[in-house]
Amino acid sequence: MAKWVYLFSEGNASMRELLGGKGANLAEMTKIGLPVPQGFTITTEACTQYYEDGRKINDEIMAQVMEGVAKMEEINGKKFGDHKNPLLVSVRSGARASMPGMMDTILNLGLNDDVVAAMIAGNPDPTFERFVYDSYRRFIQMFSDVVMEVGKKYFEKLIDEMKEAKGVKTDIELTAADLKTLAEQFKAEYKNQLGSDFPADPVEQLKLAIEAVFRSWDNPRANVYRRDNDIPYSWGTAVNVMPMVFGNLNDQSGTGVAFTRDPATGENKLMGEFLINAQGEDVVAGVRTPMPIAQMEEEFPEAYAEFIKVCELLENHYHDMQDMEFTVENKKLYMLQCRNGKRTAPAALQIACDLVDEGHKTEEEAVLMIDPRNLDTLLHPQFDAKTLKAATPIGKGLGASPGAACGKVVFTADDAVAWAEKGEKVVLVRLETSPEDITGMKAAQGILTVRGGMTSHAAVVARGMGTCCVSGCGDILMDEENKKFTLAGQVFTEGSEISIDGTTGNIYAGIIPTVDASIDGNFGRVMGWADKFRKLKVRTNADTPADAKKARELGAEGIGLCRTEHMFFEEERIAAFREMICADTVEERETALDKILPYQQSDFEKLYEALEGNPVCIRFLDPPLHEFVPTEDADIQKLADAQGKTVEQIRAIIDSLHEFNPMMGHRGCRLAVTYPEIAKMQTKAVIRAAINVSKAHPEWTIKPEIMIPLVGEVKELKYVKNFVVETADAEIAAAGVNLEYEVGTMIEIPRAALTADEIATEADFFCFGTNDLTQMAFGFSRDDAGKFLGAYYDAKIYENDPFAKLDQTGVGKLMDMAIKLGRPVNPALHVGICGEHGGDPSSVEFCHKLGLDYVSCSPYRVPIARLAAAQAAISEAR
Repeated sequence: MAKWVYLFSEGNASMRELLGGKGANLAEMTKIGLPVPQGFTITTEACTQYYEDGRKINDEIMAQVMEGVAKMEEINGKKFGDHKNPLLVSVRSGARASMPGMMDTILNLGLNDDVVAAMIAGNPDPTFERFVYDSYRRFIQMFSDVVMEVGKKYFEKLIDEMKEAKGVKTDIELTAADLKTLAEQFKAEYKNQLGSDFPADPVEQLKLAIEAVFRSWDNPRANVYRRDNDIPYSWGTAVNVMPMVFGNLNDQSGTGVAFTRDPATGENKLMGEFLINAQGEDVVAGVRTPMPIAQMEEEFPEAYAEFIKVCELLENHYHDMQDMEFTVENKKLYMLQCRNGKRTAPAALQIACDLVDEGHKTEEEAVLMIDPRNLDTLLHPQFDAKTLKAATPIGKGLGASPGAACGKVVFTADDAVAWAEKGEKVVLVRLETSPEDITGMKAAQGILTVRGGMTSHAAVVARGMGTCCVSGCGDILMDEENKKFTLAGQVFTEGSEISIDGTTGNIYAGIIPTVDASIDGNFGRVMGWADKFRKLKVRTNADTPADAKKARELGAEGIGLCRTEHMFFEEERIAAFREMICADTVEERETALDKILPYQQSDFEKLYEALEGNPVCIRFLDPPLHEFVPTEDADIQKLADAQGKTVEQIRAIIDSLHEFNPMMGHRGCRLAVTYPEIAKMQTKAVIRAAINVSKAHPEWTIKPEIMIPLVGEVKELKYVKNFVVETADAEIAAAGVNLEYEVGTMIEIPRAALTADEIATEADFFCFGTNDLTQMAFGFSRDDAGKFLGAYYDAKIYENDPFAKLDQTGVGKLMDMAIKLGRPVNPALHVGICGEHGGDPSSVEFCHKLGLDYVSCSPYRVPIARLAAAQAAISEAR
C-alpha cells in the first residue's frame, strides 16, 4: 500500500519532491530541534492521485489522513472536534517549488458552534471569549472563500458595516459580542449564497479543505505562475496539516514574517514585520499596519532572543537567505515555515557574493542559486516602487520585453520619430508592428500592441533593442484611422499619457516615473564565475552596431544572427530596395542593388568592429518582398514617379506579390534562387567589409559566416552557395588578400532536419532558427497562436507557449536528429541556435545537453544565457 501521509518527524529536507518545499522544511526544522507545532504532510503523489480519481480524495488517502490526525492528537495532547480540549488545525499548500500566494490556506479548522461554546465555558476570561469568536469568524470567512468559493467580498462588506456601526477603524477594536454577531452573520451569508448550513463536522471540514488545497494547484493564478516559472503541472502540491498556534490569543501573542537578509538589497540584516494579537493572514493581506521586526524585542524579549538564534541556525543550516513565518502564543515562539527567500536580482547577486565570502557557498553553488530570468530586471528601467504600489492597472497584455516605459501615446512610426525629435517621450501603440515600424520602435520608450504573442515581430525586435514591450492586449479597442483607442472604458488619443510594464504586461493610465537600471560589481563577479564553468558559447542576435556593442558589453562572444532585412528600412535604402522590387530586368535590379551595396557594406564593417574579431554570422535576405512595398497612397505615388511607371502599374506589382501564406511562400533562399543578384550583392558587402576591417585591424581574425535561410533541400543550398562562393572568391582575389569565410544554413524547416546528413555535405555550419522551426513543426503561426493558446492551457494540452520555451519533445527531437545526422558527415560542422529560445534558461540547458557549440539571443538576454549555460554545465558535472 502506498504511503500518502508523513508525520513531520518522518521527513527531512531531501524529500522535497514528495513532501513539497514547505513539508520538507517543516520536517527538517523538526529534525534540528526547532519549535514546530507537530503535524503531518499529505504528499504530492496524493495530489496527483486526486486528479487521476476525478478530483476526489479516495478512501485509502483519507484513512491515512485520519491516522495522521490520531497521531497528531497523541503528540499534542488535544482531540480533533473535542468539546473539552479541541485540536484546531491549519491546512496549507506546499509545492516542491515555492509559489508564494498562488495556492490556498485555511486556518482555525475544527471550529463549530458546540466547540466554540465549550471553549468559552472552559475559560471565563472575557479576552478568551473574544479570541474564540475572532477565530471562528475568520474560519467561516476563509473556509467559505477558499473551500466553497464564496467570494470574501460578501464577508468584508459585513465587517465594514459592523466597524462603521460601532465607530471603530480596525478589527481589533471589535468586542467579543461584535465578533459573535459577525460569526452568526457570516453563517447566514454562507447559507444565503450556497443554500445549505455551514458544515459543523470537523472531519468533513478537513476533507473539504484538503480537496480545496489540491484543487488550488489548478487555479488560474497558480497556472499562470507555473508557466512563468517553468514549474510542471505534473508535480502537484503537498498539503500540510498542523496544530494551530494562536497569534490572536491575546496581547501576549502575535505573528510575523521575516527574512534573514534584506530581500530587496541583499544586505545582511534581519528584515521583517510583526503584529500583536493577529494571525498570519493579517500580515500578508495588509489589513493592519505591522510594526518592524525589531520592535518585537520590546514586546516579547524572550521570544525575540530565541527567534534571532533560530534565524542564525537556519541560515547556517541551509546556507542561504531564509524567509520565515512564525507565531508567538503567550510569549512562546513557534516556527510555521521556512524557505529560501524570494529576492530581487540585485539582492540575489549581493547574497550570492556574500555567501561565497562567508564560506557558505562555493562559486559553483553561488552560480546555481541565481535564477537567470531575474537578471532581466537588472538591465532595463523599472517603475518607481512607491508610485507603482499606489497605481492600479487598467489592462494587461503579455510582458514581451522587460522594463518599464511611460510617455505620450503615438500611433505611427513616423509620429514616434517626430515626437521624439521634439524631446517627447512616447509609447508607440499599434494593432501590430511590421518591419516598416523599426524607426518608430527605436524612437519610442515602449511599444504596446493589440495583437501578437511573445515572439511576434514587436516582441522579438523590442527584446533585441532592449525596449519595453507589451504585446497582445486584446482588450484594446483600436481605431488607428482616427488615432485613438479605448481600454477599460478610457479613451486614449494621440498625446494621452500611458505607462506599460514589459515584465508583468500591466498597462496604466498616466505617467509612472521610471528609474534607470544599475549594474554593480557583483554582476561582473557572478558572470565571471559563470564564464569559468560554462561550455556553451553565447552569441547575440544583432542587426545594428548599437545592438552589437551593447551585446559585447554584456559578454556576447559573437553574432549568431544578423537579420539583414532590418537594414533596408531607412528612407534612402527602402527607396532603392523598392526600385529593385519593381525592376523589369536583371540589369535594372542590379542597378538598384548597387545603390544599397555601400550601405550594407558600411553596416557590416561596423558590426565586425563592434565584435572585435569575434564571429559574425550574417543571414541573407529572408522575408517575402511584399513586406517592403509601400501601402500608403502617397508612398505608392512617390515610387511610381521614381520608377517612371503609373500608379496602376505599381499597384499591379504590389498585388502580384500577395501570398496566401507568406510564412511558407516566396522568401528565404527562394528569393536567392529567383533573384541571385540579391545574394550576390549581399556577398560582396559581407566580403568587402571583412577585407576592410581586417586591413584596419590585423590583430583580429575576421572570418565571415554567411547563412542561407529557409533551406529544405541540399540542391537548393548548393545552388545558392555556388554563386555566393563564386562572388566571394572573386572579391578576395581582386583584393589580393587571404580571407577565410564559411557558408552555412539555418535549420528551420523540418525537412532540413530530416535530411541534415545531405545538407551537411554543403554546409559549414547549422544554426537552428527555432522560431520558424517551431511554427512549421506545430503547424501554427506564432503571431496567431495567442488566439487559442489560452484554451490549450486550460485544457492542459500545452503547459507553455512553445515559442517562448522550446518544445524539447518535438522540435527538440528534430534538432537532435539534425546534429546526429550532420556531424558524422561533416566533423568540422559547428552548430548553434539563434531563435528566441536562445535566451530561455530551460532551452539553453537543453542546447547544452544536445552538444551545441553556441546559443544566440537578443543583447539584453546575453547574461541570462551565460548564467543558464553555466548552470547546465555545473548540474551535468554533479
